[in-house]
Amino acid sequence: MATLTAYIDGLGMLGPGINTWAEGRTILRDEMAIVPQKTVYPAVAALPPAERRRSSAVVKLAITIGTEAAEQAGVSPQDLPAVFASSGGDNYNCHAICEQLATDDKFISPTRFHNSVTNAPAGYWGIATGAMTSSTVICAHDASFGAGLLESAAQVVSENSGCILIAYDTDYPEPLHSVRPIPDGFGVALVLSPQRTPCSLAAIQVSLSQDDADTMEDDKLEALRVSIPAARSLPMIRYLARDEGGRVVLDYLDTSRIAVEITPCS
Repeated sequence: MATLTAYIDGLGMLGPGINTWAEGRTILRDEMAIVPQKTVYPAVAALPPAERRRSSAVVKLAITIGTEAAEQAGVSPQDLPAVFASSGGDNYNCHAICEQLATDDKFISPTRFHNSVTNAPAGYWGIATGAMTSSTVICAHDASFGAGLLESAAQVVSENSGCILIAYDTDYPEPLHSVRPIPDGFGVALVLSPQRTPCSLAAIQVSLSQDDADTMEDDKLEALRVSIPAARSLPMIRYLARDEGGRVVLDYLDTSRIAVEITPCS
């Protein structure tokens, strides 16, 4: 495939022991150790009260990181086409539906049903931000972050316009957790643009590679990287946090990885 070039203008981040991109940046710069704790999902004030009550962890995660990235980039979410990437979707809602279907009463509530589709966070994002731009929803198991990065970079190049990538995963309750042992929620959002802007952090060139994926030196961060698909982004995010240039290889498919050349704009 051809090399895809874009600029990263803003980031959002939320995960275990990481409540904002500012905290994540400090941790990835080795200025603060990550403190193990469960991911805290903030309430989404931008949603109307009824939707806020219905919103699940995955919706809160996606909207929180997307909003943070857009604010850092100095752009309105209303103006950005969006790519949502997740290895599953609303896992607790899936569990609840399976529980209901295992009983004699197999009627599913409308709220449960509309939250069960993988594009539910995209719908809530449109309600919260007023965005009426296009949205793409990708689900590619452990390769979901890589698939989302390729899709969003391709949109930036082909459409010559900005795009926001919102990649996220949450854990499963038992018994699904035994089969898919994602330990917690984690998400990262990137605002991409076709040209350098005053907010640009770095230029990236994205291509496919056969090289081995990079890992994290810190044991806790490496455990996070391998256990949550969205956290496959961490080796690249580390370069951005440190304002460093270089080449990083990210996990993608069994037979192919993603190489990212990073050039800081500072």
